[in-house]
Amino acid sequence: MLNKSPKIRTKLVQKNMVKNLFSLLYSRQTSILSAASIIMATMMLSKVLGLVRDRLLAHVFLPEKIDIFWAAFALPDLIFQIIILGALSVAFIPVFTEHLENKGKEDAFEMARAVLNVSLAIFIVVTVLIFIFAQPLISSFIAPGFTPVRQSQVVELARVILFGQVILVIGSFFIGISQSFQRFIIPSLAPVFYNLGIIVGIVFLSKSFGVMGAAYGVVIGAFLHAAIQLPLVRSMGFRFKFPPKFFNPGVKEIMQLMSVRTIGLAAEQINEKVGLALATLASVGSVTYLTFAQHLQVVPIGLFGATLAQAALPVLSSEKARGKMEEFKVTILTTMHQILFLTLPAIAILIVIRVPVVRLVFGASQFNWQATVLTGATLAYLAIGLSAQAVSLLFVRGFYALKDTKTPVIVSLIVVVLNIVLSLYLIMILKFDVWSIGLANSIAAIISAILLFWMLHLRVGKFDLKAAIIPFLKMLMSAIIMGVFLYIPIKLLDQVIFDTTRTVNLLALTGLSSMFALTVYVILVRFLQVRELDTYIELLKRMGRFQEKLKSKEILPESV
Repeated sequence: MLNKSPKIRTKLVQKNMVKNLFSLLYSRQTSILSAASIIMATMMLSKVLGLVRDRLLAHVFLPEKIDIFWAAFALPDLIFQIIILGALSVAFIPVFTEHLENKGKEDAFEMARAVLNVSLAIFIVVTVLIFIFAQPLISSFIAPGFTPVRQSQVVELARVILFGQVILVIGSFFIGISQSFQRFIIPSLAPVFYNLGIIVGIVFLSKSFGVMGAAYGVVIGAFLHAAIQLPLVRSMGFRFKFPPKFFNPGVKEIMQLMSVRTIGLAAEQINEKVGLALATLASVGSVTYLTFAQHLQVVPIGLFGATLAQAALPVLSSEKARGKMEEFKVTILTTMHQILFLTLPAIAILIVIRVPVVRLVFGASQFNWQATVLTGATLAYLAIGLSAQAVSLLFVRGFYALKDTKTPVIVSLIVVVLNIVLSLYLIMILKFDVWSIGLANSIAAIISAILLFWMLHLRVGKFDLKAAIIPFLKMLMSAIIMGVFLYIPIKLLDQVIFDTTRTVNLLALTGLSSMFALTVYVILVRFLQVRELDTYIELLKRMGRFQEKLKSKEILPESV
């Protein structure tokens, strides 16, 4: 036994590697930071692939063609966001978690199946109606500034993308189930495969089908999104059962939570689509400039805001279910500061080096200097509200954990009206370019974050405001100083040392300047005794110990 042949030893090593990989993928994350770090790593991959997707679009198609793709995406995405992703997912996790803890796994799965069946039925009916009436909806509301020919092309793509969104419904429910069990790795990988599907469509189908190839890629990505999660949810005990059942007490509870939230979400989605419609009126290519700027802005929001807020929801729901409100308040403030610690320096980077970032990501043959400048300006104005948007994701989930969907909706309606009025004024009256939509969005985001925090402050019996505000001010001051230390070397080195007409030099300049500025930020927060720095240092140490355990094969699968 001790003298095993090299082939047998190699097979055993490979077997152990596979076993350890599955142990990691199926492992349970018990703290917010450990869960968030997993989500952050996989979301980073997803966001990078998203930017690769955008780069490929900019390389293969002219901005006016890309406009058609994003306009076609708008209507299916509007329906999906309202019915499924925003409203149902945030209502589903608290109710599913409560059933899991109080009534057991089988009851929770029975409820989940009923909710999935009802949601699929509603979504399919709505999809059929949208498919039939796509032409008037798109020409009147989504792309009023497009010519009739371009509007017809948008309709064709939208009908294909609708089919992909139906498949995406199933994958979204799988995410809710897995996260309720505090499994975050596989659900976080699902968007990676979704983007891979779109990339496959662009690379392999665009030559034969043009921009329609990207739409086919959406369908491929939606299938992969659900398929990658199926083994995990099956391992936890979830099964599809026939005939499908549509009635369960949990369905009614979720629908009640959704009802008000859906109104607010619909308003938010209408707000986004108004921005897109105004972009079609601003200038040719403006839809692409706005969309690309938004995609760059949401990278830090997704990595640092959505991940922590997403990881916090099961914990907050559990603390609420057990009546531990003091722990609930501490979780909110701690997570808020962790989000701010990461997003504030991201604002400085996106504002100061907006044009180099756009050039590096989208500087393809079809994306000229004017497109780069306008996208960069839009990005800078959007970035002003970045931290506000990120912490708002946490505050909203705090309300959902309390099963209060009314307050976020009221705030959302107020802010949406403000944003639409500002956008209309800046575009239609003052005749500003597409960047003004970003400015209006940031003003509305800051007001939204302030209102949400204050309403949550009153709802939970008041936070310690001193403990909430002082760390924020320290981090804000550090980020502003960091921005200055980023601006100076960028300007000096660009003129004296680096020829930034070459991509390698531009990458070196932005990379070195950003690292220098981030070092200044770390030194400042250390000097100001911001404890979030120590929190992340400790997390890095724990990740190092985790890797050592993985190498020594100490990690075993946890029973589900």
